[in-house]
Amino acid sequence: MNDHFAASPGDAGSWMAAEGEDRDVIITSRIRLARNVNDFPFKARLSTDECRRLQEHVHEKLSPLRFADDQVYVDLEEVDLLDRELLLESHLISMELARADGPRGVVYSRRRHLSIMVNEEDHLRVQLLGPGQTLSEILREIEQIDQAISENVDYAAHSRFGYLTSCPTNVGTGLRFSVMLHLPALVTTKEIDKEFNAAQKMKLAVRGFYGEGASFVGDFFQVSNQVTLGRSVEDLLQDLLKVVPEIVKHERSVRSLILKDHRNEIEDKVYRALGLLRHARKISSQEALELLSQLRLGVCVGMVDTVDLKSINELLVLTQPAHVQAMETKDLSEEERDVARARYVRQRLGAE
Repeated sequence: MNDHFAASPGDAGSWMAAEGEDRDVIITSRIRLARNVNDFPFKARLSTDECRRLQEHVHEKLSPLRFADDQVYVDLEEVDLLDRELLLESHLISMELARADGPRGVVYSRRRHLSIMVNEEDHLRVQLLGPGQTLSEILREIEQIDQAISENVDYAAHSRFGYLTSCPTNVGTGLRFSVMLHLPALVTTKEIDKEFNAAQKMKLAVRGFYGEGASFVGDFFQVSNQVTLGRSVEDLLQDLLKVVPEIVKHERSVRSLILKDHRNEIEDKVYRALGLLRHARKISSQEALELLSQLRLGVCVGMVDTVDLKSINELLVLTQPAHVQAMETKDLSEEERDVARARYVRQRLGAE
């Protein structure tokens, strides 16, 4: 395990702090910018040598810039799979970048709220993460970062179409707003399909815990805009701010209804989840997400007061396979990871 990304218990990133508006339903906010460098073909057309030349060019241009006091640059070709999976589980790089081959890198903050991916689908993917509903706040910060980069890097842009990107849906602002939502009540009552349909009508995408290509696990969903061409930054933000508050309102309403009409069933699920998390000797990563989802609901509705929301949010990341492996001093089989995960959760929840 390389030292630069050593996982430490309790350190899941500032974006999982259980702060911000609507934190009972909205776990995190994220803004991502897609940018490309002039005089280089799009990533799909780059040879290996050109990829390396682009990576070196971007690294040289970004090195003098300090976006965060704790920023680090990692050459992803030079680190092992575990480090790449840690970065993926921390939402600092995409699944595509983690599991690709060839020259590529990332600048990230050790607080895990900022990352700049190099040689992903686009030459640059800049993203900021914040706790709860903090889109307006992190928009101001990412605009400053984008401005600083543009003074050192010649972006590919068109006077009419805006920023040029590999995927036509990102042309224009190249910007994607997204929020991660916890919607256990809507899933339980099968009302979630109505929200998906409403989001799709507004041209919003709904994805799983790890975004594009990820499955839906543990009642966690990412909602984001899909198309940027012809839309201003304010338009894109307002699209999300029209839909997300309605989803939050609907989730809270359904939580109240099921607590009123099915309280015993909900209590049973919540306390079974708490019991398993505090006493189980083996837990898979998927089961951990599902149990933490149930427990998170119990905490948010005031049913459980012995566990804090911040701990649950952090455990969503820290119980993932690479993080569990990184806490150990030897390679683990899948079964050994399940045992280590259960032990770690018991410790975090005060059962040991």
